[in-house]
Amino acid sequence: MADAAKWYVVHTFSSYENKVAETIMTVAHNRGLEDQILDVRYPTEKIVEKVEKTDKDGNTVTVEKVTESKILPGYVLVKMVLTDDSWYVVRNTRGVTGFVGPGGEAFPLSDKEVERFGVAEPEVKAKVDVKFKLGDEVRINSGMMEGMTGKVTEINAEEGTVVVTVMMFGRETPATLELGQVSAV
Repeated sequence: MADAAKWYVVHTFSSYENKVAETIMTVAHNRGLEDQILDVRYPTEKIVEKVEKTDKDGNTVTVEKVTESKILPGYVLVKMVLTDDSWYVVRNTRGVTGFVGPGGEAFPLSDKEVERFGVAEPEVKAKVDVKFKLGDEVRINSGMMEGMTGKVTEINAEEGTVVVTVMMFGRETPATLELGQVSAV
């Protein structure tokens, strides 16, 4: 059922975005609707402001002030499978004024809109079968070091990377590569 989930835009009272998001997820959990209401977000962006100040010694110091700003004030994005139950939970949440769509009907966002608002799911990397272990000799199959061999000093399967130490210019040099770029010798 989660495959049928789409992102919808919901209008809220101003400054209620956080409370609405929390309430929707809490009610979905309490009613056992986690398979219908999967995620609720209110997109934000980080704003870095550089301010020059004078410290107690009279030196000018640049300080970075980081704040988060809502991209869509007054709106939250809900990823859900549109059913009578999920619609009812969202529509009757305190602070929600309605769905955004033609005639106030729930209308899903396009993939392009989802990407623009920064709520797209991260790309899942293909799993690479690792046929070597720490200390093994490997050959680099692509990239700038193609054809070179080196020793595996670190494997990060989660990130899909491997650190290989190769001899370059008469000294050992570590190179971080993708798992698919190397093969066991």
